[in-house]
Amino acid sequence: MASTRAIVGTSHRAGPVALITIFVFSGCVSALQSRSNGELTHHTGSGVHSALITFVLGFAILSVISLSSKDIRAAIGRILPAVRDGSLAWWAVPAGVLGGVFIACASFAVAIVGVALFAVGAVVGQAITALLVDRTGIGPNGKTPLSRQRVFSAGIAVVAVGVAASGQFGNSTFSAAAVAAAVFGGAATTIQQGLNGRVTVASRAPMASTWLNFLCGSLGLLVGTAVGVLFMGDSLTVPTAGPWWMWLGGVFGCIFILTAAWAVPKYGVLVFTLATIAGQLSAALVLDLLVPVGDNRVAVNLVAGVILTFVAVAVGALRRR
Repeated sequence: MASTRAIVGTSHRAGPVALITIFVFSGCVSALQSRSNGELTHHTGSGVHSALITFVLGFAILSVISLSSKDIRAAIGRILPAVRDGSLAWWAVPAGVLGGVFIACASFAVAIVGVALFAVGAVVGQAITALLVDRTGIGPNGKTPLSRQRVFSAGIAVVAVGVAASGQFGNSTFSAAAVAAAVFGGAATTIQQGLNGRVTVASRAPMASTWLNFLCGSLGLLVGTAVGVLFMGDSLTVPTAGPWWMWLGGVFGCIFILTAAWAVPKYGVLVFTLATIAGQLSAALVLDLLVPVGDNRVAVNLVAGVILTFVAVAVGALRRR
C-alpha cells in the first residue's frame, strides 16, 4: 500500500479546477448516459440487452483508440504482470462487471421512473458505499477513517430518496423495484470506481483501466444475455428505430469511467462521489424537464428530494480540522 500512496501522491484534496472538471465530465455525463440507456431500453425491452449494446459500443471505441497508441498498449500490458507479482489484487481486474450491473440497473430503472428519481436512488447507494469503500481500503488510497459528518450525510441521503419518491407512492408509474435497482446500481458503481483506481495505479494510465473495464463489462453482460436467451426464453433485440442519441450511452460511459479512473487514485472514492453528485442531479432534473420519460414529470417532492441530497453532499464534504 505504501507503493500505491507513492504513485498517487500524498494530497487527496481536490482543488477547484479538479472539482469543476469532475462536476462537468462525470456527474452530468452519468445522467446523460442513464437517459440514453433508458431510451434504448424502450426499444430493446430489456435493461440487460441495452447495457450489453452500450458496453460493446464503448469497448469498440476504446479498442480503436488503444490499438492506435503504443503507450496505451504498453499500459495494458502492465496489468497482468502486476497481478502476478501481487502488486495488483486479482479481484480488482473484473471491476467492469460492476459497471455492467450499474448500466443494466440504469437502463431498467430510468425507463420506468425517469432520470431524476433514479439519480436520487443511486446517490443513496453511492453515499453509503463510498463510506465503506474508503473505510475498508478497497480503493487505491488505503483506509480512510469515518467521520460523524459523513455518516450523517449518508442518513440524509436515505431520507432524500424517500422524499423524492413520496409523490409516486400509489401511482401506477411508481416501481419499488426500479428504486431498489437505482440504489443497488449506485453501490455497484462506487465499488467499481475503487477497484478501477487500483488498476490505474498498476497500469499507470487511466485509459488502460477504462479499456479493461469495458472488456470485462462486455463479457459479463454477454454471459448474462446468453443465459437469458438459452434458458429463460429471452430474445436479443437490436432496435432499428428510435432517436439517434440513444446510441450514445457507450460514449458517455467511456468519458465517465475515464474521468473516474483518473480522479479516484488522486482524491479517493468518497471525494470523487461527492463531487460528481451535484452534476448528476442537476443534469437529471434538466433531462426530466426537457425529455421526460413517459408520464413522469418533475414534481415539488422530487425537487425537494434533490435539494435534500445536495444538503447530504455538503454535510458529507465537511472535514474535521
